[in-house]
Amino acid sequence: MSRTMTILTLAALLLSLLLATAPALAQAGNDQQREEERREREREAQERAEEGKERDRERLERFDEAYDRGREELDEGRYERAIQSFDKASRGGRRTDGALYWKAYAQNKLGQRSEALATLAELRSGHANSRWLKDAQALEVEIKQSSGQPVRPESQSDEELKLMAINSLMNADPEQAVPILEKFLEGNHSPKLKAKALFVLAQSGSPRAREVMGKLARGEGNPDLQMTAVKYLGLFGGKESGQTLAEVYAGTSNPDVKRSILKSYMLAGDKERLLAAAQKEPSAELREEAVRQLGVMGATTELWQLYTAESSVEVRKRIIRSLFIAGDAERMSELARSEKDPALRREAIHRLGLMGGPKSSETLVAIYQQDKDRGVREEVIKSLFLQGDAKSLVALARQESDPELKAVIVKRLSIMNSKEATQYLMEILNQ
Repeated sequence: MSRTMTILTLAALLLSLLLATAPALAQAGNDQQREEERREREREAQERAEEGKERDRERLERFDEAYDRGREELDEGRYERAIQSFDKASRGGRRTDGALYWKAYAQNKLGQRSEALATLAELRSGHANSRWLKDAQALEVEIKQSSGQPVRPESQSDEELKLMAINSLMNADPEQAVPILEKFLEGNHSPKLKAKALFVLAQSGSPRAREVMGKLARGEGNPDLQMTAVKYLGLFGGKESGQTLAEVYAGTSNPDVKRSILKSYMLAGDKERLLAAAQKEPSAELREEAVRQLGVMGATTELWQLYTAESSVEVRKRIIRSLFIAGDAERMSELARSEKDPALRREAIHRLGLMGGPKSSETLVAIYQQDKDRGVREEVIKSLFLQGDAKSLVALARQESDPELKAVIVKRLSIMNSKEATQYLMEILNQ
């Protein structure tokens, strides 16, 4: 067989093979495309879900902000503004019933008794199991008793004088003062005055005062008093207070109360209980809060212990942020170099960049030179930019052979007010 015939035969065989495998190759290509499309749809669905959660969080935060603003306006005697804020807070969120109570309180202060009674009726009808009902009933009795009487000026100064007298009595005779304070807390007073009364109560070391604080922290009062009691138990500390907080934490399913207790652990310097919450709490959001409080305390050893055992990427990201808050540059450098998860590694690189310092820059440059992952390299560029380290960026730009990455570096250098950056840009223009 001639050489020409051999070539023709081989060509025919190759063509036959291609025709035979073409459907399979086309099918494989279609399968791959469908798989990529499926993954893209899943990513989009996940992004939409995250956006929905973020919108819900922002909506709840707006209601909380309105509630807190209303309390501040009550303390300043701006009752009309307080009514507007509580009216907004009563339309949704987690403290609708409390907003209705304080709205009625402010209406009563302005002499709007019929409006206040209508607001209390709305509270009762819409929140049959509210812990504000006892306060609402006392306020309703006060309003009805004062009906037909002219509106009196705000007697806040008299109430503050009463608190000063109770404080003096607390120092002289705690057993006599505590029942008076307890009764004062059950009355219809402003948030500011009730907080002051709790402050006086929390500083007492008497068994009766601790008992009352414990009852309030467990929720035997309205939710505002509970949160304030939890805060003061942490602020004034002590072994018994820590035990009370631990019992309340174990016995409640309210995430807001648990979050407040975690903050109180931080105020009390209770690393042990914060670490336990970060390890054992089923809610990832509350574990994140415990981690954040450990960061505020500078508990780097405990944070590192948590990081090595934690499985949630979001919680691990929070641990990285807490290590940043605690200023642990050594462990941040280790994570930036060796973390396997790309998202967590980029987070560590970003935080290392924010930390600044010569060692940080050296670590970042070494990562850029050793790691070929584009996302990691771009994060390093951004981190060096945040540090204002034009010298290192210029050195990387000189070495970079990838035109796209080099363009990323040059873009950062172009907006840096730096001598090194300007000189390098002039070099490029003169080439």
